[in-house]
Amino acid sequence: MEQHPEGELAVDVFQTPTTMVVQTAIAGVTREDIHISLHHNELKISGHRTPPTQVPHEQYVWRECFWGNFSLTIMLPSEVDTTHIQATLVHGVLTITLPKK
Repeated sequence: MEQHPEGELAVDVFQTPTTMVVQTAIAGVTREDIHISLHHNELKISGHRTPPTQVPHEQYVWRECFWGNFSLTIMLPSEVDTTHIQATLVHGVLTITLPKK
């Protein structure tokens, strides 16, 4: 079975006294295209970006945007309350707010 490369996301992680916040620019997706999971303080963001137009490979002059599957796994530096996690997607920016325990 042929494996296709997976894209990676650039991410910012910061904390306040009560929360951990993860942000990533993730243009070209809808909420349904993204999967977020948390297991033992390991946060995984994965999904799929579909190109807005189908263009044959030989017609590209320059190609930098990544289309297809993407994923990112990060270890959170502190334990979080998994019952109150919030995620928003606004103008292509995914923000995940994780309350600290």
